[in-house]
Amino acid sequence: MSEVTAKHASRIHVLDPRLANQIAAGEVVERPASVTKELLENAIDAGSRRIEVDVEQGGARLIKVRDDGVGIGEADLPLALARHATSKIESLEDLEGVSSLGFRGEALASISSVSRLELISNASNDPRDGWRVVAEGRGMEARVTPAPHPRGTSVSVRDLFFNTPARRKFLRTEKTEFAHVEEAFRRQALSRYDIAWVLRHNQKTVHQLPPGDSPAARERRIASLLGKNFIEHARYIEREAGALRLSGWVGLPTHSRAQADQQYFFVNGRVVRDRLVAHAVRQAYRDVLYNGRHPVFVLYLDLDPDVVDVNVHPTKHEVRFRDGRMVHDFLYSSLHHGLAHTQPAAEGAAIEAAAFPASDEKPREASEASSAPSAERHRWEQQGIALAPASEGHPGAARVRRFMQGYQALHPDHEETLLTPQTSVDTGSGNAVREAAISPFMPAQDPTAPPPLGYALAQLHGVYILAQNSEGLVLVDMHAAHERIVYERMKQQWAQNGIDTQPLLVPVSLAASRAEVATVEAECDAIAKLGVELDIAGPETLLVRQLPALLAQADPEPLVRGMLDELAQFGRSQQVEARIHTLLSTMACHGSVRANRRLTLDEMNALLRDMERTERSDQCNHGRPTWTLMDMHALDKLFLRGQ
Repeated sequence: MSEVTAKHASRIHVLDPRLANQIAAGEVVERPASVTKELLENAIDAGSRRIEVDVEQGGARLIKVRDDGVGIGEADLPLALARHATSKIESLEDLEGVSSLGFRGEALASISSVSRLELISNASNDPRDGWRVVAEGRGMEARVTPAPHPRGTSVSVRDLFFNTPARRKFLRTEKTEFAHVEEAFRRQALSRYDIAWVLRHNQKTVHQLPPGDSPAARERRIASLLGKNFIEHARYIEREAGALRLSGWVGLPTHSRAQADQQYFFVNGRVVRDRLVAHAVRQAYRDVLYNGRHPVFVLYLDLDPDVVDVNVHPTKHEVRFRDGRMVHDFLYSSLHHGLAHTQPAAEGAAIEAAAFPASDEKPREASEASSAPSAERHRWEQQGIALAPASEGHPGAARVRRFMQGYQALHPDHEETLLTPQTSVDTGSGNAVREAAISPFMPAQDPTAPPPLGYALAQLHGVYILAQNSEGLVLVDMHAAHERIVYERMKQQWAQNGIDTQPLLVPVSLAASRAEVATVEAECDAIAKLGVELDIAGPETLLVRQLPALLAQADPEPLVRGMLDELAQFGRSQQVEARIHTLLSTMACHGSVRANRRLTLDEMNALLRDMERTERSDQCNHGRPTWTLMDMHALDKLFLRGQ
């Protein structure tokens, strides 16, 4: 009998505790960052208000986490390093509604099997009552000895993988390993703003974050961990729907990155990487992100712990929602509407807030703006900008009339129906002035206040519009801006009219897997709402009989397969909408004003005003920025004024 056969014929036996723990360590201890994550989660669960992390040689030599939590009593210390021993769950009901970060009871036992681990803890306020525990020998027997320690716990992990050289040789350089440790620290620090955090590497302080749960304190922590550039180009969103609540910061589409390294999503305080979440975020940024770029965000989703399963992965990085479709739709709609506000009018709100300080009483200048020259109006006139006078019937009627004259010259005849404004304003004299449609997400602008993009001064090389606002010089890419305006109008018209369908003269037969056929059976109503008609012609055959009219000439196979894949994974498909939007984007690109076309001042001002009332007008359809601002400080610095 060969040696291999002899091994397979040996008797079944129980693995010794150290070997069993080392096997378990293969699931949860990949590198020093994995150890850091587990220890930090334990410290958070202990109710700590201050957590300090000391790392040496990227974590390969030492990882020490010290907290001021509730501590562990002497009687419980021997079980602290035992496998499947935990204080966080006791029954199946506790497991189905886990609210703590750790609950498996494997981390410390696994870590101690591949390192030299020492745990010192004290559950009282007397520093003399501390105790130390280590696991020794092949049986991992716990040895407890007295050790002075303030209230809380310190865990020291030395010489990681010293007894498993095959694992140790896969560790990267010190710089790389510490970068992963810092990322694990960053994720936990972003999850709890009420905790003070300290990270030191080789006795050098890298991060020292004070506690603070106010909005300003949260933004300071994000700026410290992710850079000031992140918070300066991010927008705070907050939305609730039933038992779901989403809050946090989403980066503006113009502030994207080449890699997805600044994406943090927390579910009930637990950082996760979930395909459903990633898909919802990607779809929300679909219309505004430059090709190949990745958005940045720090988002927090709060929901009932009973409707989310956190026990689907050993490292607890993934979760499963009981109603994934509802969560996906909530995330997508919240982010989609939040990003719809990326237009210059949002900047105008900040300008207006700076001009008129917040108070309980409305400023006199603002209240009298329509009847007498105010200080703000005088300041604008001193800068050479004349504000349009308000008419007696409607404050914005005169301006609307002048802008609409520019629209008629700006838009070609074949776009007249699409871009014709759809509301009318009665000026009081019996004449109705048609006004451009205002987005439902946009507040009405004060007609007496200076517009966010200011007023046009000139056109540069037939490509850029130069305008002056209260901050300085505004440069607008007129083609990119008009492209977004036309695209948003076309999307609105398509959404209002619904999906026009067209039957195919000859049905298209597709070879399908049994899983795809099952998806068609289960999601037949959702597929019909997308304007697609699918028939099951056999166990592995589908017939495409109808498509949306705009896609009648498209290849149906990739469209249908992509749609079914999304329906199977996320319970929702946006393949049809995405394809239609791509077609509309192409049409808008070809139909918008081209470079080298000379525009009058009225036409340029009309374009600026339309940008201010159009959703997502900060970016064109391809994700490129449509305008930029050089404030007076930047201009003075450019010409060395005041230096």
